[in-house]
Amino acid sequence: IFVKTLQTARLMWEEGNSNNGNKWTTLEHKGPLFPPEYEPLPNNVSFFYNGNPVKLTLPAEEVATFYAKMLDHEYTTKSSFQENFFTDWREEMSVEEREQIKKLSKCDFTHINKYFLDKSEEKKAMTKEQKQVLKEENNKLTEEYGFCELDGHREKIGNFRVEPPGLFRGRGEHPKMGKLKKRIQPEEITINCSKGSNIPVAPKGHRWRKVQHDNTVTWLASWVENVQGNFKYVMLNPSSKLKGEKDWQKYEVARKLKLKVETIRRLYREDWKNREMKTRQRGVALYFIDKLALRAGNEKEESETADTVGCCSLRVEHITLHQEKGGQEFMVEFDFLGKDSIRYYNEVPVEGRVFKNLKLFMENKEPEDDLFDRINTTYLNKHLNQSMPGLTAKVFRTFNASTTLQEQLNKLTTADMSLEEKLLSYNRANRAVAILCNHQRAAPKTFEKSMQNLQDKVAQKQQQLDVARKELKDKKEAVVKRLEEQLKKLQLQMTDREENKVIALGTSKLNYLDPRISVAWCRKFNVPIEKIYNKTQRDKFAWAIDMTEEDFQF
Repeated sequence: IFVKTLQTARLMWEEGNSNNGNKWTTLEHKGPLFPPEYEPLPNNVSFFYNGNPVKLTLPAEEVATFYAKMLDHEYTTKSSFQENFFTDWREEMSVEEREQIKKLSKCDFTHINKYFLDKSEEKKAMTKEQKQVLKEENNKLTEEYGFCELDGHREKIGNFRVEPPGLFRGRGEHPKMGKLKKRIQPEEITINCSKGSNIPVAPKGHRWRKVQHDNTVTWLASWVENVQGNFKYVMLNPSSKLKGEKDWQKYEVARKLKLKVETIRRLYREDWKNREMKTRQRGVALYFIDKLALRAGNEKEESETADTVGCCSLRVEHITLHQEKGGQEFMVEFDFLGKDSIRYYNEVPVEGRVFKNLKLFMENKEPEDDLFDRINTTYLNKHLNQSMPGLTAKVFRTFNASTTLQEQLNKLTTADMSLEEKLLSYNRANRAVAILCNHQRAAPKTFEKSMQNLQDKVAQKQQQLDVARKELKDKKEAVVKRLEEQLKKLQLQMTDREENKVIALGTSKLNYLDPRISVAWCRKFNVPIEKIYNKTQRDKFAWAIDMTEEDFQF
């Protein structure tokens, strides 16, 4: 029965889409759900400037509340956050307010901050019945806006809510942190649905920017956010069949690369000796993308976003060559800001010819000059597509991440391990991928406290165990054994949490790791899938859970 179910599931996911690039025939939905309008502060809550209460105009007051809510956050201590906020806030002020409010250091948001903290406490103190009423209201909105009709099927929508206004945070040391994310109006939104369907009704007094009927894309609504000028989309939920098919195809392309990768590696190594500089640069760039899982890097408009780079956009200043360092030859030191302004720092030994070529690429160049000045991502991807249809630089990252997970799991897991030991092995394999992909995070605020709690539990358990061991002669073997197991479990949790302190596991798990590796590993070692994927992730990877047997290898 199990095999038959898997075959049926596989057929469902593999039937694919053969409609000449068309993703759907009919699509109907209610449009996005807008956040509520701004609710003014009560008269007894004041903003103070230079020690005096100031009654702000509504646009200025709303933006002030965004900052006030973040007073306890590390962001509001950063100078770039403060400067960006104050510049954008002044733009929302009236002429009179701008004349009066000239320095952020003289602003006092503490009364507003306390008001929102009190409201938060009130919400926490709500009765079970009050919380249930709120939950039911939320469920009604989800029922109305959270589903669409796609080719006669009711499909769940992912992010059907338009993001409320607020202050941009960004990741890492993003230069735009603190800027105002403005309220999105219906006039900025493009609706996508099928011809002849019930077109979503815009909120009263408003109209949509545009209504289109493009069945070659899967988004339902789109707009451009003001901070970075990026497109935002209302998409289908990750658990939808269309999303599942796209995911499955992505990992299948990465698996196909396994069959071609040795040939591609041989070819890019030959490129290192080519007479043409462009070809040499292509060979070295591909070596870095393959060996270090670097992002390809795309050209961006000057001053539009943070100064972040990928492989093709590396500048001379981003690498330092060491003929010898730490007892190793041909060392390359990388130091640059990658995606989301996360610092990439790495020291790696490279092959002699790569080192020699890098020296050549850097000759007679200034620090701000491009390292790979003859190539770009488009050229690289066009070349890769000739080696294997559908192959782009991005596929290497998925391929190397999934390959690393598979190899690490095979190496670190044995059948005789306890469940906790297996989970530690899984997280260690996942961490190896996160390190490869440079998925970092700041240590969580609660890290020290939660570690202290664990240490206290370990000490308490050790004490109980010592007492039980002393009393072993009084037939306490079972108690001792149970306490030993509990102590070991707590110690494993501590190890896992410590190792995970500054590594973000979620990004690779959701975007770069073929979920079939994890599903097969769970089946083979009797690990409940719920221990690896939460409910949302299980929905996203329903296709993998449905079609994977325990002997699957990436």
